[in-house]
Amino acid sequence: MTSAAALADPSPVLVEPRRRSGARRLLVDTAVIARRNISKTLREPESLLDVTVMPIMFILLFGYVIGPGISLATGSTHTTTEEFHSYLIPGMLGFTMVNAAGGSAVAIAADMGEGIIDRFRSLPMSRAGVLLGRSIADLATSVLAIAVVAVTGVIIGWRPHHGVGDTIAAFALVLLFAYAIDWLMLCLGLVIRNVEGADQTRLLLLFLLGMVSTALVPVNHLAGWLQAFAYWNPVSVIAAATRHLFGNPDPAAASSAWTMQHPVAASLIWSVGITAVFAAAAVRLYRTRAGH
Repeated sequence: MTSAAALADPSPVLVEPRRRSGARRLLVDTAVIARRNISKTLREPESLLDVTVMPIMFILLFGYVIGPGISLATGSTHTTTEEFHSYLIPGMLGFTMVNAAGGSAVAIAADMGEGIIDRFRSLPMSRAGVLLGRSIADLATSVLAIAVVAVTGVIIGWRPHHGVGDTIAAFALVLLFAYAIDWLMLCLGLVIRNVEGADQTRLLLLFLLGMVSTALVPVNHLAGWLQAFAYWNPVSVIAAATRHLFGNPDPAAASSAWTMQHPVAASLIWSVGITAVFAAAAVRLYRTRAGH
Protein backbone atom coordinates (compact mmCIF):
# COMPACT_ATOMS: atom_id res chain seq x y z
CA MET A 1 0.00 0.00 0.00
CA THR A 2 1.31 3.44 -0.83
CA SER A 3 2.38 5.32 2.25
CA ALA A 4 1.04 8.74 3.18
CA ALA A 5 4.59 10.10 2.95
CA ALA A 6 4.88 8.90 -0.62
CA LEU A 7 1.53 10.47 -1.57
CA ALA A 8 2.58 13.74 -0.01
CA ASP A 9 6.02 13.75 -1.63
CA PRO A 10 6.03 16.41 -4.41
CA SER A 11 9.21 14.98 -5.95
CA PRO A 12 9.43 15.61 -9.71
CA VAL A 13 10.70 12.04 -10.11
CA LEU A 14 7.15 10.84 -9.40
CA VAL A 15 5.23 13.65 -11.06
CA GLU A 16 7.01 13.86 -14.43
CA PRO A 17 6.33 10.27 -15.64
CA ARG A 18 2.62 10.74 -14.95
CA ARG A 19 2.59 13.85 -17.09
CA ARG A 20 4.32 12.06 -19.94
CA SER A 21 1.92 9.13 -19.63
CA GLY A 22 -1.09 11.46 -19.73
CA ALA A 23 0.19 13.34 -22.77
CA ARG A 24 1.02 10.07 -24.53
CA ARG A 25 -2.42 8.69 -23.84
CA LEU A 26 -4.03 11.87 -25.14
CA LEU A 27 -2.06 11.66 -28.38
CA VAL A 28 -2.80 7.95 -28.86
CA ASP A 29 -6.52 8.34 -28.11
CA THR A 30 -6.77 11.34 -30.42
CA ALA A 31 -5.10 9.43 -33.27
CA VAL A 32 -7.28 6.33 -32.73
CA ILE A 33 -10.55 8.31 -32.70
CA ALA A 34 -9.51 10.41 -35.70
CA ARG A 35 -8.67 7.26 -37.68
CA ARG A 36 -11.94 5.63 -36.60
CA ASN A 37 -14.03 8.62 -37.75
CA ILE A 38 -12.17 9.01 -41.04
CA SER A 39 -12.58 5.29 -41.77
CA LYS A 40 -16.28 5.50 -40.99
CA THR A 41 -16.67 8.44 -43.36
CA LEU A 42 -14.86 6.57 -46.14
CA ARG A 43 -17.20 3.61 -45.66
CA GLU A 44 -20.20 5.96 -45.89
CA PRO A 45 -19.34 8.34 -48.76
CA GLU A 46 -22.91 9.65 -48.82
CA SER A 47 -22.08 11.49 -45.60
CA LEU A 48 -19.80 13.73 -47.68
CA LEU A 49 -22.61 15.13 -49.83
CA ASP A 50 -22.76 18.30 -47.72
CA VAL A 51 -19.11 19.08 -48.52
CA THR A 52 -18.99 17.87 -52.14
CA VAL A 53 -22.35 18.17 -53.92
CA MET A 54 -24.01 20.88 -51.82
CA PRO A 55 -21.28 23.53 -52.31
CA ILE A 56 -21.38 23.02 -56.07
CA MET A 57 -25.18 23.37 -56.09
CA PHE A 58 -25.04 26.58 -54.03
CA ILE A 59 -22.34 28.04 -56.27
CA LEU A 60 -24.35 27.30 -59.41
CA LEU A 61 -27.57 28.61 -57.81
CA PHE A 62 -26.13 31.91 -56.62
CA GLY A 63 -23.62 32.27 -59.42
CA TYR A 64 -26.00 31.80 -62.35
CA VAL A 65 -29.59 32.06 -61.08
CA ILE A 66 -29.66 34.56 -58.22
CA GLY A 67 -26.39 36.43 -58.76
CA PRO A 68 -27.13 38.06 -62.14
CA GLY A 69 -29.90 40.11 -60.52
CA ILE A 70 -27.73 41.40 -57.65
CA SER A 71 -25.70 44.59 -57.72
CA LEU A 72 -22.56 44.68 -55.57
CA ALA A 73 -22.48 48.49 -55.56
CA THR A 74 -25.11 50.91 -54.29
CA GLY A 75 -27.27 52.54 -56.89
CA SER A 76 -27.89 51.05 -60.31
CA THR A 77 -24.31 50.06 -61.17
CA HIS A 78 -24.36 46.85 -63.15
CA THR A 79 -22.39 43.89 -61.81
CA THR A 80 -20.94 41.46 -64.31
CA THR A 81 -21.10 37.71 -63.84
CA GLU A 82 -17.32 37.56 -63.41
CA GLU A 83 -17.41 40.21 -60.66
CA PHE A 84 -20.15 38.42 -58.79
CA HIS A 85 -18.29 35.09 -59.00
CA SER A 86 -15.21 36.80 -57.54
CA TYR A 87 -17.42 38.06 -54.74
CA LEU A 88 -19.23 34.75 -54.21
CA ILE A 89 -16.44 32.19 -53.87
CA PRO A 90 -14.72 33.64 -50.76
CA GLY A 91 -18.09 33.91 -49.04
CA MET A 92 -18.98 30.39 -50.10
CA LEU A 93 -15.87 29.13 -48.29
CA GLY A 94 -17.14 30.38 -44.93
CA PHE A 95 -20.72 29.31 -45.65
CA THR A 96 -19.59 25.80 -46.55
CA MET A 97 -17.53 25.49 -43.36
CA VAL A 98 -20.66 26.10 -41.28
CA ASN A 99 -22.63 23.60 -43.34
CA ALA A 100 -19.85 21.00 -43.09
CA ALA A 101 -19.42 21.49 -39.34
CA GLY A 102 -23.12 20.83 -38.89
CA GLY A 103 -22.40 17.20 -39.71
CA SER A 104 -20.31 17.03 -36.52
CA ALA A 105 -23.37 17.81 -34.42
CA VAL A 106 -25.33 15.04 -36.09
CA ALA A 107 -22.46 12.54 -35.84
CA ILE A 108 -21.74 13.08 -32.15
CA ALA A 109 -25.47 12.97 -31.36
CA ALA A 110 -25.65 9.64 -33.22
CA ASP A 111 -22.69 8.28 -31.25
CA MET A 112 -24.33 9.30 -28.00
CA GLY A 113 -27.63 7.72 -29.00
CA GLU A 114 -26.11 4.47 -30.32
CA GLY A 115 -24.11 3.76 -27.18
CA ILE A 116 -20.68 4.08 -28.73
CA ILE A 117 -19.73 6.64 -26.12
CA ASP A 118 -20.69 4.08 -23.44
CA ARG A 119 -18.09 1.73 -24.94
CA PHE A 120 -15.49 4.49 -24.81
CA ARG A 121 -16.44 5.10 -21.18
CA SER A 122 -15.58 1.51 -20.30
CA LEU A 123 -12.04 2.03 -21.61
CA PRO A 124 -9.25 4.08 -20.03
CA MET A 125 -9.60 6.80 -22.67
CA SER A 126 -8.98 10.51 -22.40
CA ARG A 127 -12.13 12.63 -22.53
CA ALA A 128 -10.33 15.32 -24.49
CA GLY A 129 -8.85 12.68 -26.83
CA VAL A 130 -12.29 11.49 -27.93
CA LEU A 131 -13.35 14.99 -28.89
CA LEU A 132 -9.99 16.04 -30.31
CA GLY A 133 -9.97 12.98 -32.53
CA ARG A 134 -13.37 13.86 -33.92
CA SER A 135 -12.39 17.50 -34.45
CA ILE A 136 -9.27 16.47 -36.37
CA ALA A 137 -11.27 14.07 -38.56
CA ASP A 138 -13.76 16.86 -39.21
CA LEU A 139 -10.88 19.16 -40.13
CA ALA A 140 -9.89 16.68 -42.83
CA THR A 141 -13.44 16.91 -44.17
CA SER A 142 -13.14 20.71 -44.14
CA VAL A 143 -10.02 20.46 -46.31
CA LEU A 144 -12.03 18.47 -48.85
CA ALA A 145 -14.81 21.07 -48.75
CA ILE A 146 -12.33 23.92 -49.33
CA ALA A 147 -10.86 22.04 -52.30
CA VAL A 148 -14.31 21.51 -53.84
CA VAL A 149 -15.26 25.19 -53.49
CA ALA A 150 -11.91 26.44 -54.78
CA VAL A 151 -11.81 24.10 -57.79
CA THR A 152 -15.43 24.90 -58.68
CA GLY A 153 -14.61 28.59 -58.35
CA VAL A 154 -11.63 28.32 -60.68
CA ILE A 155 -13.78 26.49 -63.22
CA ILE A 156 -16.39 29.30 -63.28
CA GLY A 157 -13.73 32.01 -63.49
CA TRP A 158 -12.82 32.97 -59.92
CA ARG A 159 -9.17 33.90 -59.33
CA PRO A 160 -7.16 35.19 -56.36
CA HIS A 161 -5.49 38.45 -57.40
CA HIS A 162 -2.93 38.81 -54.63
CA GLY A 163 0.26 36.86 -54.07
CA VAL A 164 0.75 33.24 -53.06
CA GLY A 165 1.39 34.24 -49.45
CA ASP A 166 -1.93 36.04 -49.09
CA THR A 167 -3.74 33.18 -50.82
CA ILE A 168 -2.27 30.60 -48.43
CA ALA A 169 -3.09 32.87 -45.48
CA ALA A 170 -6.71 33.08 -46.66
CA PHE A 171 -7.11 29.31 -46.83
CA ALA A 172 -5.41 28.97 -43.43
CA LEU A 173 -7.92 31.42 -41.94
CA VAL A 174 -10.77 29.38 -43.40
CA LEU A 175 -9.37 26.19 -41.83
CA LEU A 176 -9.00 27.91 -38.46
CA PHE A 177 -12.58 29.14 -38.72
CA ALA A 178 -13.77 25.64 -39.68
CA TYR A 179 -12.04 24.17 -36.62
CA ALA A 180 -13.68 26.76 -34.35
CA ILE A 181 -17.18 26.21 -35.73
CA ASP A 182 -16.69 22.46 -35.40
CA TRP A 183 -16.30 22.82 -31.62
CA LEU A 184 -19.50 24.85 -31.50
CA MET A 185 -21.32 22.12 -33.40
CA LEU A 186 -19.85 19.40 -31.16
CA CYS A 187 -21.34 21.22 -28.18
CA LEU A 188 -24.66 21.34 -30.00
CA GLY A 189 -24.57 17.61 -30.68
CA LEU A 190 -23.77 16.87 -27.03
CA VAL A 191 -26.66 19.01 -25.82
CA ILE A 192 -29.28 17.70 -28.28
CA ARG A 193 -30.28 14.14 -27.37
CA ASN A 194 -31.24 12.82 -30.82
CA VAL A 195 -30.03 12.97 -34.40
CA GLU A 196 -33.20 14.59 -35.75
CA GLY A 197 -33.04 17.42 -33.27
CA ALA A 198 -29.35 18.02 -33.93
CA ASP A 199 -29.97 18.10 -37.68
CA GLN A 200 -32.83 20.59 -37.41
CA THR A 201 -30.92 22.82 -35.02
CA ARG A 202 -27.84 22.91 -37.22
CA LEU A 203 -30.04 24.03 -40.14
CA LEU A 204 -31.32 26.89 -38.00
CA LEU A 205 -27.74 27.90 -37.21
CA LEU A 206 -26.82 27.62 -40.88
CA PHE A 207 -29.65 30.01 -41.74
CA LEU A 208 -28.75 32.44 -38.95
CA LEU A 209 -24.99 32.47 -39.54
CA GLY A 210 -24.88 31.73 -43.26
CA MET A 211 -27.85 33.55 -44.73
CA VAL A 212 -27.90 36.65 -42.52
CA SER A 213 -24.36 37.53 -43.54
CA THR A 214 -22.37 39.02 -46.37
CA ALA A 215 -21.21 35.56 -47.47
CA LEU A 216 -23.54 35.13 -50.44
CA VAL A 217 -25.14 38.52 -51.12
CA PRO A 218 -24.55 42.13 -50.00
CA VAL A 219 -26.60 43.26 -46.99
CA ASN A 220 -26.87 46.98 -47.78
CA HIS A 221 -30.61 46.55 -48.40
CA LEU A 222 -31.29 45.24 -44.89
CA ALA A 223 -32.58 47.25 -41.94
CA GLY A 224 -29.89 49.01 -39.91
CA TRP A 225 -30.03 46.68 -36.90
CA LEU A 226 -29.89 43.62 -39.14
CA GLN A 227 -26.94 45.05 -41.03
CA ALA A 228 -25.12 45.51 -37.72
CA PHE A 229 -25.72 41.85 -36.88
CA ALA A 230 -24.55 40.76 -40.34
CA TYR A 231 -21.33 42.80 -40.16
CA TRP A 232 -20.38 41.25 -36.80
CA ASN A 233 -21.48 37.77 -37.85
CA PRO A 234 -18.37 35.50 -37.86
CA VAL A 235 -19.31 34.18 -41.31
CA SER A 236 -19.33 37.73 -42.67
CA VAL A 237 -16.00 38.36 -40.98
CA ILE A 238 -14.29 35.32 -42.55
CA ALA A 239 -15.84 36.23 -45.92
CA ALA A 240 -14.47 39.78 -45.65
CA ALA A 241 -11.05 38.50 -44.55
CA THR A 242 -10.71 36.09 -47.47
CA ARG A 243 -11.95 38.67 -49.97
CA HIS A 244 -9.34 41.07 -48.63
CA LEU A 245 -6.53 38.50 -48.88
CA PHE A 246 -7.64 37.18 -52.28
CA GLY A 247 -8.09 40.70 -53.66
CA ASN A 248 -11.73 40.06 -54.54
CA PRO A 249 -14.52 42.68 -54.42
CA ASP A 250 -16.10 43.36 -51.03
CA PRO A 251 -18.82 46.01 -50.78
CA ALA A 252 -18.90 45.55 -46.99
CA ALA A 253 -15.46 47.20 -46.79
CA ALA A 254 -17.30 50.53 -47.11
CA SER A 255 -19.05 49.87 -43.80
CA SER A 256 -17.80 51.65 -40.68
CA ALA A 257 -18.08 48.44 -38.61
CA TRP A 258 -14.74 47.55 -36.98
CA THR A 259 -15.00 43.95 -38.18
CA MET A 260 -15.30 45.06 -41.80
CA GLN A 261 -12.41 47.53 -41.49
CA HIS A 262 -10.12 44.94 -39.84
CA PRO A 263 -11.46 41.61 -41.14
CA VAL A 264 -8.29 39.53 -40.74
CA ALA A 265 -7.80 40.54 -37.10
CA ALA A 266 -11.52 40.11 -36.43
CA SER A 267 -11.46 36.65 -38.02
CA LEU A 268 -8.59 35.57 -35.79
CA ILE A 269 -10.35 36.89 -32.69
CA TRP A 270 -13.60 35.13 -33.57
CA SER A 271 -11.92 31.81 -34.38
CA VAL A 272 -9.66 31.72 -31.32
CA GLY A 273 -12.46 32.89 -29.04
CA ILE A 274 -14.99 30.35 -30.33
CA THR A 275 -12.44 27.53 -30.05
CA ALA A 276 -11.43 28.46 -26.49
CA VAL A 277 -15.01 28.73 -25.23
CA PHE A 278 -16.62 25.79 -26.97
CA ALA A 279 -13.70 23.34 -26.72
CA ALA A 280 -13.77 23.69 -22.93
CA ALA A 281 -17.57 23.48 -22.91
CA ALA A 282 -17.53 20.37 -25.13
CA VAL A 283 -15.16 18.50 -22.80
CA ARG A 284 -17.34 19.41 -19.83
CA LEU A 285 -20.51 18.34 -21.63
CA TYR A 286 -18.90 15.09 -22.74
CA ARG A 287 -17.86 14.31 -19.19
CA THR A 288 -21.41 14.93 -17.97
CA ARG A 289 -23.16 13.02 -20.76
CA ALA A 290 -20.73 10.09 -20.76
CA GLY A 291 -20.62 9.86 -16.99
CA HIS A 292 -16.82 10.30 -16.82
